[in-house]
Amino acid sequence: MVSLGASLAFAGWVLLPPGELPAGVRELAVAGAGPLAVLAGGALADRRRRPGAALCRAGAAATLLGLGMLLVLLVVRAPDRAALLAVPPVLVGALAVAAGAGRLADGDPPRSAGPGWPVVAAPAAVATLAAGWHGWVVGELDPPAVLLGLTVIPPLVARELLSAADARRYAERLRAQEAHFRALVSGGHDLVLLLDEALRVRWQSPAAARLFGLTDADVLDRPVTDLLHPADAARAAELLAGVLAGTPPPLLAARLRDGHGGWRETESTVTDQRGVAEVGALVLHVRDVGERRRLERAVHRLAATDQLTGLANRVELLRVLAAGRPAGALLVVDLPGLGGVNDTSGRAAGDAVLVQAAERLRAEVGADGLVARLGASEFAVVTSAGPVLAYALGARLLTALAEPYPLPGSAVRLAASIGLAELTDAGPDDVLRQADLARRRATQLGRNRLEWYDGYLEEQLVRRLDLERELPGAVARGELDLVYQPVLGLTDGRPVGTEALLRWRSPSLGTVLPAELLPVAADLGLAGELGRWVLGRACRQLADWAEAGSPLWMAVNVTPAELTGPDFVERTAAVLAEYGVPGERLVIEVAEPLSAADPSVVVARLAGLRSLGVRIALDDFRAEHASLVQLRRLPIDLLKVDPDVLGAADDRQRPLLDVVVSLADRLGAVVAVERLESPAQVERARRAGCRYGQGFVLARPATAERVEAYLEEFPSASR
Repeated sequence: MVSLGASLAFAGWVLLPPGELPAGVRELAVAGAGPLAVLAGGALADRRRRPGAALCRAGAAATLLGLGMLLVLLVVRAPDRAALLAVPPVLVGALAVAAGAGRLADGDPPRSAGPGWPVVAAPAAVATLAAGWHGWVVGELDPPAVLLGLTVIPPLVARELLSAADARRYAERLRAQEAHFRALVSGGHDLVLLLDEALRVRWQSPAAARLFGLTDADVLDRPVTDLLHPADAARAAELLAGVLAGTPPPLLAARLRDGHGGWRETESTVTDQRGVAEVGALVLHVRDVGERRRLERAVHRLAATDQLTGLANRVELLRVLAAGRPAGALLVVDLPGLGGVNDTSGRAAGDAVLVQAAERLRAEVGADGLVARLGASEFAVVTSAGPVLAYALGARLLTALAEPYPLPGSAVRLAASIGLAELTDAGPDDVLRQADLARRRATQLGRNRLEWYDGYLEEQLVRRLDLERELPGAVARGELDLVYQPVLGLTDGRPVGTEALLRWRSPSLGTVLPAELLPVAADLGLAGELGRWVLGRACRQLADWAEAGSPLWMAVNVTPAELTGPDFVERTAAVLAEYGVPGERLVIEVAEPLSAADPSVVVARLAGLRSLGVRIALDDFRAEHASLVQLRRLPIDLLKVDPDVLGAADDRQRPLLDVVVSLADRLGAVVAVERLESPAQVERARRAGCRYGQGFVLARPATAERVEAYLEEFPSASR
């Protein structure tokens, strides 16, 4: 400001000749140059940083200039109209001060950067122009003018010296900051790349050589996609192009070639710094995530893999099912006999069998499917094949799993049960439940079976679950009942006996027949309890009928498992004694075949019953070769045959029935035909020599009261 004031004072001195102006005007102009310079220089200095203050200073300078002009005009006694020349500067100055004060009240926001004014050169320019004008118009400068002109130089020299010192300090500070940031960038764990709008690398951080073994020659001026794996380059270019177009910067995952020719798994954060003048590029912070990814994959393998078999586990299976497949099927495989291997041969043997089963499943399914272990002996197979091909795959799995499993010193065989469900839009838990329901149905129907899920199957299984839930305690709750179906003599049509048929009157499930009830009871271990109840209730009814004068016998169905029980004969004797029923009034029906039971035990139990006077009936006799051979060994009193043995109306099956009747006569047994449903069947049975008949066409099952009413229509008949 000093140099500017000195230059303005010099200009006023040399531009205002002393002889042509009134006394004091020249001195007034020189004296006003200093304050005017201070105000004008301050306005120029603050025009960007503090524009409101700069406006105030500029307005004050304009006002000062206007007042100086007015003072000069008064000194020179100018006309009154000349005073109007001072009005514009004063008015402009007042307006500028008002505008500056308004900006200061609003916080004085700075203006955007723009070109700077040559403040340093202004004093020299003013002094030079003034001296040149004086030399051209007036001539030589007088000593006071020369001295006044020389006062411009010291402030300029001092300013330059101070500016040079400031520049040196600023340069030192910049070098220190650059060294500091270079050390930070070089020692960091990220590689920094600057990309231009063509996605070429303009600069890379010094950490490139340390982290990735990359030199500037490997990277600079090359498209960044050249450094990426070909499989990742197109996606990376698309993401970076989106950033250039203004979309939010994403996290860029790609494989980066290192200086040794290998590929590094990396993640890069992208920031758009094109608007920053010092950067003007896309900035990529690249970090090596290979070790983290390897750990993640290892953790995923541990979390998604069964450690014994190496197969996927339930969590991974549900994830695959949740990911969705356009088509395919899920098979659930169970090896129910594996627990027996653990019990007899030890856990190590069971684990060895599991590993072999897993290998067989993997070999049959191949690389296109997923094999998972669900539990102790359960596996699951996900295949993209259609349902028919999936069913064929299930059949192959049954065959493969049925092969012997070699163990040290022995080999074991296991039966499998497989359930199949189609992959639909249902959730993974629902699909797994459907396949497991089909597997349970296969287990119920027998081993080495494959069942296909459908809605009817689920209804059956839900019904089965309801039965299993409600059956325990049914005896104690008094929900069991017996109905009785009369057995008639075919020659005279008179009732000679009845068969006790079990019914479960469930309040929630309705009436449940033995065909549905007995398998559930056997699985729950309740068959013995139900059998004891039926035998007791039947003998009590026999005693009641005996008191009423009815000499009928009663047949009670007994399973082979009950018959071969160690105390069955003793229990039967106790029940007969409890109700005072003669043994010959009780007929024990045993379902044929009995091949699953020990023949010697069966013969011993039947002989024990015969010793009590109890008669034996063989139910569902099929007249096959094995049955005929079995008949010769067993002490049988009554053969109950199916109507199919009768043959059709043309009597083509007559010779076989003749053989059965003849053999029964030779063994001292009688033949009864059951499930007769038409008079023609009754007539064929009678003509074939069958003694008894039973079926809906003769009499339907009924309660004891109804049977008693039915018997009143006939005179008493003996056996």
